Amino acid sequence: MEATIVIGAYLLLLLTVGLLSNRVFSGSGKDFQLATHSIGPFMLLMSLFGTTMTSFALIGSTGAAWQTGIGVYGKMASSSGIMHSLCFFLLGVKLWRLGRKYGYTTQIEFFQDRLDSRNIGLVLFPILVIMVIIYLLVGILGAGTVVNVFTSGAFPGVFPGGEDTLPAAVGAIPNWLGSLVICLVVLAYVFFGGMRGTAWANTFQTMAFMVLGVVTFFVIASGLGEGSMVENMRAASAQIGEQWSTRSGVSQTVFFSYMFIPLSVGMFPHIFQHWLTAKSAEAFKLSVVAQPLFIMLVWVPCIMLGVWATTEMATQAVPLLAGLDQTTPGDQNKVLPMLVKGLSSPLLGGLLAAGVLAAIMSSLDSQFLCVGTMFTNDIARRYLFGDVALSDRQTVVLTRTFIVLVVAITYAFSLLDPRGVFGLGVWCFSGFASLFPLIVACLYWKGLTKAGAYASIFAAASTWAGMFWLALSSGRPLAAYLIEIPIGGVSYDFMPVFGMILASTVALVSVSLFSKPLPEKTLQKFFPD
Repeated sequence: MEATIVIGAYLLLLLTVGLLSNRVFSGSGKDFQLATHSIGPFMLLMSLFGTTMTSFALIGSTGAAWQTGIGVYGKMASSSGIMHSLCFFLLGVKLWRLGRKYGYTTQIEFFQDRLDSRNIGLVLFPILVIMVIIYLLVGILGAGTVVNVFTSGAFPGVFPGGEDTLPAAVGAIPNWLGSLVICLVVLAYVFFGGMRGTAWANTFQTMAFMVLGVVTFFVIASGLGEGSMVENMRAASAQIGEQWSTRSGVSQTVFFSYMFIPLSVGMFPHIFQHWLTAKSAEAFKLSVVAQPLFIMLVWVPCIMLGVWATTEMATQAVPLLAGLDQTTPGDQNKVLPMLVKGLSSPLLGGLLAAGVLAAIMSSLDSQFLCVGTMFTNDIARRYLFGDVALSDRQTVVLTRTFIVLVVAITYAFSLLDPRGVFGLGVWCFSGFASLFPLIVACLYWKGLTKAGAYASIFAAASTWAGMFWLALSSGRPLAAYLIEIPIGGVSYDFMPVFGMILASTVALVSVSLFSKPLPEKTLQKFFPD
């Protein structure tokens, strides 16, 4: 019960932060969506880092390391640190300048202007929203699992147990209810605080999960055995099997193609929106430098906990781990919560659970807000109201309404067959990464044409949809699905993202070379001499 009280108190504190931010909310649509471009270096770093560190990074990475080994760090985290900083520097600063100059609020507004295409939003909007919903699903599934595991035994008279009680214990809040509570809390402070509330909450939550994450690592390491923390770490590391301690089973081409997945950060609509909140271009410096260090600080402990969970020491210390099946969808999501609950006191466990939830919610809020902003600015204002200027009240109401709709849809999907958050995350990020050639070409290539952009979008969407359907039909874990590409008479395995980016790039370049160029006036606007 202590853990449940701590989690509840944390959620109330978070609601308070969101409501306090509402007291400085000006009531304008721009303040709700972009916090009036007032975010400085520290809050920008906290917002960007907190937004990219989802349940994929904590629960997903720990579960993936438990399933496949320590190579998960090399495949995702090491390249993420480099790619994220490159995107912040090469894309973020440039887009911020264009956004301030021309008044953009969303990605689609930029693409419409850059490609001289009024209707490109009708193509991009559904694709981006589908990807964001999958991204939201990753967080909601992780949040439900955390609440379920940490509240086991708290309400025996209310929740007598059942199939959705994980681990099997009386009194745990079921996954569906835990996910619903988290959705409502995040929805509340986004609803009232907008982007300012999101930035404030992200700063608070990012600091919380970073501090509590380090504490979690040391608490679990200390509880694995009877010796000191260092002795336990050495003993557990010595018990790690070869298949979990090396990159065995991962070919060079698969390892290489994993590096393309972090390019997704360049096309995240919520990251684009955070970029535009910056007070100045100077605000990006801290994020460019600190992002790789922060990623390492979060991912290394999570990966180590995952591989330690495969050892005899861990299963003796936390017997429930032995009941997990590496081939069962969703079981990987329970590894980190079980370790924390099994090796800490109820009070400390509640604090550590709050830290995990902080990481999850610090991403959900930005995504909630970005989809509402895109709907209002790119669809409602342009197509439902015929380009008529909306009042600030109409802008805020429309944004809030679509946020509620998307949250409801995503929550409904979370009630279906659960999947491992790592696999869902890989496919979500792959979809965004497949559009990366488009944003790069828009910023750096004068030769991009309207037809080339449409061809790139259709190539990216069709290859993603086709491969995702094949992955779902294969019966294998989503993250394990690979494509074969023949090169010189030999077939090589690659991550699907490689094929998506290749198809998107080829379509963009080839069609642009043989189609009508954009008007000189448009090119001069973005590439002044």
